[in-house]
Amino acid sequence: MPRLLSPSQGWLFSPGVDLTVFAGSALVSVAFVLTAPWLGAVGDTPLWAWVLFVVCVDVAHVWSTLFRTYLDTDELRRRPGLYLGAPLAAYVAGVTAYLVSPQAFWTLFAYVALTHFVRQQYGWVALYGRKVRASTAERRLDAAAIYAATLGPVVWWHANLPRDFWWFVEGDFLSGMPRGVGTVALAVHAVVLAVWVGFQALRVTRGEGLQAGKVLLVAATWVAWFGGIVLAKDDFAFTVMNIVLHGVPYFALLFRYARGRRAEGGYGVGGALLRAGLPGFILFLGVLALMEEGLWDWLIWHERAPLFGVSTVELPEDLLALVVPLLALPQATHYVLDAFIWKPGREPALLTRLGWVPPGGPEGPPSSTLPLSTMAIPGGSD
Repeated sequence: MPRLLSPSQGWLFSPGVDLTVFAGSALVSVAFVLTAPWLGAVGDTPLWAWVLFVVCVDVAHVWSTLFRTYLDTDELRRRPGLYLGAPLAAYVAGVTAYLVSPQAFWTLFAYVALTHFVRQQYGWVALYGRKVRASTAERRLDAAAIYAATLGPVVWWHANLPRDFWWFVEGDFLSGMPRGVGTVALAVHAVVLAVWVGFQALRVTRGEGLQAGKVLLVAATWVAWFGGIVLAKDDFAFTVMNIVLHGVPYFALLFRYARGRRAEGGYGVGGALLRAGLPGFILFLGVLALMEEGLWDWLIWHERAPLFGVSTVELPEDLLALVVPLLALPQATHYVLDAFIWKPGREPALLTRLGWVPPGGPEGPPSSTLPLSTMAIPGGSD
């Protein structure tokens, strides 16, 4: 009988965690979308769902980078230039874009966010390949599958604008792409994924088995992106499908890192906050996220008075060019730093802190970069 599962699974965290944060995220998203009529969530995202998904997952996961950076006293001393320069560079870029025009700012913001979301999914699948020392051909096919699962629906989206949802603000994506291009994109994406599925079947017939975590990751990515873009009919479906699979695995990564860093000692504020364990970790991030969104609502949006109260603040346009990029700075800094802080080639202890290499053990598969993100400008879905 052919072997169904690979003898070397190469889980990133553990079987339970991997299945929860990847496959579980996709299943939860689908469940919420299917039950939306009974939840009163058809159409625009209701307030309770906005708090749960946008604030507590999307915005909170941005703030979780603090546990890798600014809450670590030793880390701040090690690279002060990076941690001072990243927010400064991000703010200058944001102000410059906004001065060109508010539309230019949001369009740039949306495309860099989109690119980051795509690259993060590639990063996860690349890590799975490196954990089991997959061949170059297999790693390339895995990458093609991830890019097909994400970019196929995205190109189709551009060819079918306008939709009943958008990334940040209405009209942030560029329109005008012929509809036929979207149809071709979906056809190509289907062919690539079919080849990838065929290769997984070939592995089983050869007795090599499937790497279950990787397979479920690719499947979850396709479900979230195809379902959240092509099949989605409203903002709620897009928001849920878009956010959960992006934010929840990042929480797992940062909590695993913070726990490993605290075990070393000398962690500073991050170690103190971690004394409350996972609940304290999530609560701290949730409070910061709620405070950030409160400022956005009071100063810019004025949309959620039941949660934040009524605001009569109306900022002049020239001041908005300074305030909007400032409010976006947490996201901007998060993505700038993501391009630098996950490189074990420069910091071998990183793999130990994540639990992927035992203390004093070998450095594992040859890799100079954990490609969870290569983008350097804000991302997320709001």
